[in-house]
Amino acid sequence: MRSLVSDLLQLRLDAQRDGKLHKKLYNAIRLSILDGSLPPQSRLPPSRDLATELHLSRNTVLTVYEQLLAEGYVVSRTGSGTFVAQTVPDSLLSAPSSRTEDAAGDLPLHLSDRGSTLIQRSSASLRQWGAFLPGVPDVNAFPHTLFRKIYSRVSRKPQASQLSYSSAGGSPALQQALVDYLRITRSVKCSAEQILITEGIHQAIDLVSRMLCNPGDSAWIEEPAYWGIRNVLAMNGVTLEPINVDHAGMNPPEAGNTPPKLIFVTPSHQYPLGCVMSLERRQRLLALARQTGSWIVEDDYDSEFRFSGQPIPALQGLVDDAPVIYTGTFSKTLYPGLRLGYLVLPRPLMQALKTAHAELYRGGRLLDQEALALFISEGYYTAHIRRMRLLYARRRARLAGMITDALGKEALSEFNDNAGLHLVLSLPDKCDDVALARRANERGILVRALSRYYAGNEPLKGLLMGFAAMEEEEMEAAFKGLLDCMRGQS
Repeated sequence: MRSLVSDLLQLRLDAQRDGKLHKKLYNAIRLSILDGSLPPQSRLPPSRDLATELHLSRNTVLTVYEQLLAEGYVVSRTGSGTFVAQTVPDSLLSAPSSRTEDAAGDLPLHLSDRGSTLIQRSSASLRQWGAFLPGVPDVNAFPHTLFRKIYSRVSRKPQASQLSYSSAGGSPALQQALVDYLRITRSVKCSAEQILITEGIHQAIDLVSRMLCNPGDSAWIEEPAYWGIRNVLAMNGVTLEPINVDHAGMNPPEAGNTPPKLIFVTPSHQYPLGCVMSLERRQRLLALARQTGSWIVEDDYDSEFRFSGQPIPALQGLVDDAPVIYTGTFSKTLYPGLRLGYLVLPRPLMQALKTAHAELYRGGRLLDQEALALFISEGYYTAHIRRMRLLYARRRARLAGMITDALGKEALSEFNDNAGLHLVLSLPDKCDDVALARRANERGILVRALSRYYAGNEPLKGLLMGFAAMEEEEMEAAFKGLLDCMRGQS
């Protein structure tokens, strides 16, 4: 089998038009060592093998190896072979790799206006695990062994169609499994052909906004709202109109002269505040969307994790043929790295968005989807959610108890509903929650500032504190560290 070193040297030999073979090979190896393509201590092919692969005489290769050895570029180890020296002569004199890096650093960076704005507004954490990062499930509690066995079943003799791109919106088995699950648990009304499998919520929002909005069109978003929605919409040239949220959810105003193309809501568990949209508001929003021709995009965020009372039906199923695009994800119920979500599309949008998804994103991962379909249809998914609901309820109670014991009941936000994977710790209006969160993050305590989720100038102050991914015994030390940060700011 031809080696990668041989391929590299062949390219560099071909780039030299003139010169004797031994001189060309010498230059090819020397330059590869100097520019780091052949790093220190990497092994060169045996002379016989290299001669065969480059169609040279072995004497030519031996002559070059001896020259490089004499000049200190390589070292020979008896019985082991020829290796690039740890420090080569030219690097001591000129350090060419450092010059290359410095030169690259001097190149101007020209981002688009939208790209620059995205970087400035970016809120994605470099760390995605730890106390008290909100929105992260306990990935260690997922039944990995069971899921691996299911995956082995579907991948043992895969069909060709399962190893290619998806042009039908995803695995038919997963589409049907979702229809059955959503009908029972969320009162969603749909057929399998209305399901489009995506790589998470961000891709779903990107697709919907690209296909339904022209640059400059408006979209209503909740105030406060998930920063990811704002960034995706802004990148697609959509004008954002923040609509205030209170204890009953988004309070939709009259549409005015220019109704929104899209209305984004999290009615079952508002993110980040945690309130539930009232039935009266839901009905008003549906009526307004029908009147104006707007599409409601319902993100059923954390709907599975309600710890008291009855499940709240989805907005999509309240009326027949609702003008609602329903979105969901497995990032919170299973684990984020799975990168699987879904859209339930109204019939008028179904074919166009499936076609666009295939054109823009080239969907695949059908074996993962087939395994997940079996995981759902054989009852493991609902059993896993039941177990996690009990676990998260216990952890939520533990964190809420620590907050109220240390800071009083008023420290828990009035919006906190008994659901979801995080709590909101209320702070005084004068408090700089962004600075407090930064100080805590520097100590490895991964809270988020509530004010960062607002677009307006009068945000509530607080901290989002996730509890799902933490063992209960780990909470106390992390919470004490947070209290130290709060005392240091007061």
